[in-house]
Amino acid sequence: MTRALLPDLSPWKASADFRRLWKSGLISNFGSFLTFVALPVQLKELTGSAAAVGAIGAVELLPLVVCGLYGGALADALDKRGLIMWTEAGQGLLSVVLLVNALLPGPAVWPLYAVAALSSALVSVQRPALDSLWPRIVAHDDMPAAASLNSLRWTVGGVAGPALAGVVVAYAGLGWAYAADLLTFAVSLAYVLRIAPSPASHEAAKPNLRAVAEGARYAWSRKELLGTYVVDLAAMFLAMPLAVLPFLADELHAEWALGLMYAALPAGALVVSLTSGWTSRVQRHGLMVVLSAAGWGLAVAAAGICGNVWLVLLLLTVGGGFDMVSGVFRAAMWNQTIPDELRGRLAGIELLSYSVGPQLGQVRAGGLAAWAGVRASVWSGGLACAGVMGLLALCLPGLMSYDARTNAHAVRMRERRAATEV
Repeated sequence: MTRALLPDLSPWKASADFRRLWKSGLISNFGSFLTFVALPVQLKELTGSAAAVGAIGAVELLPLVVCGLYGGALADALDKRGLIMWTEAGQGLLSVVLLVNALLPGPAVWPLYAVAALSSALVSVQRPALDSLWPRIVAHDDMPAAASLNSLRWTVGGVAGPALAGVVVAYAGLGWAYAADLLTFAVSLAYVLRIAPSPASHEAAKPNLRAVAEGARYAWSRKELLGTYVVDLAAMFLAMPLAVLPFLADELHAEWALGLMYAALPAGALVVSLTSGWTSRVQRHGLMVVLSAAGWGLAVAAAGICGNVWLVLLLLTVGGGFDMVSGVFRAAMWNQTIPDELRGRLAGIELLSYSVGPQLGQVRAGGLAAWAGVRASVWSGGLACAGVMGLLALCLPGLMSYDARTNAHAVRMRERRAATEV
């Protein structure tokens, strides 16, 4: 029974390149969380302004949208490994800028915003290449297991990274945090260099606006894919509580628990990742996406209603677990059905669906908290999320009926992969 719950390691055992890509991402993720914590702390120290810290999200949004879409076209038209390699090197150079600025007698503010914007652009270019590379190096039937292992990599960094960053920033200083991030990029790049080249397919289009539009038309023609985007956008916009967690901790008279609140969501995701063996045996992926998104909303709503800080932490952890279940099955649907020549552009669209929602959700949560109160902002958003999922279940029959064994796109991709592996 226990073995059935453990993560399916088939992709790890079968593909050396998947192992290298996984290790590269894990190491890079740790470093990125160091900067994720250190940069706003430095801005707070330099400006003393909450608005100045919040502006980081604003400067990141436009590069995310523009470069995410164009990055998808680049991923389809260029060698994916090369694109990952150069963007990883670019991220390392940005860490150098942060390190040099932190070591100055009077660090400047503007480089922090410039690095935040450029880093958002590089990540947005790199992510479609990453998301479209690993399906090439993993067997078709192993993709749900690979999605779970990739989620495990992210959640380990999401739980341990911020905790380590807090210790490094508090006891060693900002310079050490940026230096450690630079080191992780160097190690990560060494792993990427060992991955086999992954050139564009013969059918790949040139990276231009026409290619981006072609990807958008394909996504529009796939109503079950559109359903996954809509579900994720709605869940994150309506129920993401991160912006108001400091105020929620104050209302619960538990300022000491703020760090635990931030860690609770990725902790729940980590639990699911560590017990994800069952996901490989589920075929109704669309149904699981909707049900788990509704579970996420209900858990967040209960956390907003509850007045006990320990129950709030438990409910946030449960919510993070539901969100991870939704993410695993969304990734499985995307990667088992999208043609290789379009995978990069669709990965760019996916990047927007799971990145823009949380950022807009922060604005919603903060604005509603200022108007109706912190607890009301949390529980009303969670209930709205659950209600919207019920409506989407009625409006998206293609998503609800999706079955990986019989879906025409999944069957076609399975046959194509089988033909190339003979």
